[in-house]
Amino acid sequence: MIKIKQMMLIGVRSLGFAPPAGRAGRDDEENKGFTLLELLIVIGIIGVLTALATVAYATTQVGGRNARRKQDLVAIQNALEQYYAENNFNYPDSVCADAVTYLKSSWPIDPSSTVSTPKNYSATCATNSYCVCGEMEGTATTRGNSGLACDWSAADKAYYCVGNLQ
Repeated sequence: MIKIKQMMLIGVRSLGFAPPAGRAGRDDEENKGFTLLELLIVIGIIGVLTALATVAYATTQVGGRNARRKQDLVAIQNALEQYYAENNFNYPDSVCADAVTYLKSSWPIDPSSTVSTPKNYSATCATNSYCVCGEMEGTATTRGNSGLACDWSAADKAYYCVGNLQ
């Protein structure tokens, strides 16, 4: 490959043309490397790819936390239905957490919170019905299935709610 380049360079010189100044010794052993412009372009491309990956990662994290909230709410719903079946077909009076004995573990904690009483879950219970909601993250108006307190007709569906099945 080097011989072909040298032969081409000799052919160009024999026609009376000379290589541009500053690039004449580019193929010599002592001048190997990248130019500043080439390095800046590569650094810019890496920066753009990093920014895109960061946005995609953050979006994936939000989706994962929302999926966890939905799973927790379905687990709470199952626990309340088991409570209903074993307590003369009545749901807990006012404290939905009374059904915690029917959960595999303790009352769920919001994935973005470490406090024992999650700030993003709301629950209302009566002997004949219940509604447990979790606030979903994100900006879409349809990120959940209802408004707060099982308002199924709400325009901004920012909450995912479960209600009694009976």
